[in-house]
Amino acid sequence: MKTKNNIIEEISLSLPEKKIRKAYAEAEKAILQIRLSEIREKRGIRQEDLKTFSQSGVSKLEARKDMKISTLIEYLDNLGLGIEIKAYPKNNKNKSEKEILILKA
Repeated sequence: MKTKNNIIEEISLSLPEKKIRKAYAEAEKAILQIRLSEIREKRGIRQEDLKTFSQSGVSKLEARKDMKISTLIEYLDNLGLGIEIKAYPKNNKNKSEKEILILKA
C-alpha cells in the first residue's frame, strides 16, 4: 500500500522543479489563511469584534493569499497578539551563522 508521502514523492519526481516550488508556495498561502481564522477563533473573537476592521474586511483579509506585513501586524494587534519575523540560513553548513530578528511588533 502506498502512503501519502510515497505518492507525493512519485508525483514530485515527474514534475519540473519550478512547478513543485510554485505548488509549495500556494500551499503556504492557503495555510496562512487557515491559521489566521483559527487563531482568531481560538481566542474567542468574532470577525465583527475586531475594532479597526469591518466584519466583511476581516473575512476578506482571512481569505487573502498574501498581505502587507503592516496589515498582518494590525490584524494580530486587534487579537491582542504580537509578531516576530526572523531570517535564518537555509543551508546550515556554517554553524556560526544564526537567525536574525528582523521585526518584533
